[in-house]
Amino acid sequence: MGKQFNKKITWVIKNFSSLKSEKFCSDRFVADGCKWYLSAYPKGSNDHLSLFLEVDNSGLLPIGWRRHTKFSFTVLNQRSKKLSRKHELQQWFEQMTPGWGPPSMLPLNELHAKDSGFLVNGDLKIVVEIDVLEVIGKLDVTEETSTIIETMDVNGFQILPSHAEYVSRMFERHSELASEFRPKNPNLRTAYISFLLSVIETMCQSPQELSQDDLTDAYAAMGFMSDAGFKLDWLEKKLDEVSEKKKNEKSSEAGLQEMEEDLRDLKRKCSDMEAVVQKEKVKMSAAKAPLSFDDVV
Repeated sequence: MGKQFNKKITWVIKNFSSLKSEKFCSDRFVADGCKWYLSAYPKGSNDHLSLFLEVDNSGLLPIGWRRHTKFSFTVLNQRSKKLSRKHELQQWFEQMTPGWGPPSMLPLNELHAKDSGFLVNGDLKIVVEIDVLEVIGKLDVTEETSTIIETMDVNGFQILPSHAEYVSRMFERHSELASEFRPKNPNLRTAYISFLLSVIETMCQSPQELSQDDLTDAYAAMGFMSDAGFKLDWLEKKLDEVSEKKKNEKSSEAGLQEMEEDLRDLKRKCSDMEAVVQKEKVKMSAAKAPLSFDDVV
């Protein structure tokens, strides 16, 4: 009998209604020397939301490993906690059954109903509590603090929630952006779209912060991504505008420096002239002054 382990996780899935992938997974986390992850099926089973707790890379673990686990899923109602839905299970996780969960957690029509409280601003919140009751087979996984980091499917690209809005806006304005993009590997697709966002982020810097090397690298990056199938004519035009602004900024800066030098020269000359004027005023004042009795006697 191993030690009891309690872990509580809140999993927030952004823009749940717009997810297109069949299966959506959380980041991996550690509980009692074992790596786990959560999975959700947005399309559901029999018109219900399906949720599962799964052991990561179960096929690579030592023969004979087992975890007796009590766990629960709670789909939070963000308007009234009393209306939240909870499902508890107690199962053995092992080589043949590395994942368990409620296949019919919540009817999809109820989940997506207007003002149901389950989806607020498109976000779905799921609380998972895990008690590992019995451990068979040591897996040598280091216990660590883990933050669940979910990705979102935006036009076939797995995107971090913080980037989802920007990527969605790109595809809304440029629907043909990736129509000829060839790579199918999810990791490569994510790398390419992240690279594109980095180029755009570079372009959003002020001309003063941008160097000529930055602009040269941005042009090279766009050429690389265009070769991969991205349609970036619109972005190249914007980069031309940024490059022109950089040139104007440099010429304006040079002109401003020259004018400031001229102004300093003028101020110095004015200061010198003011000193001369003051001396002349003193001389003129002395010339106008009448002699006193003492001056005469």
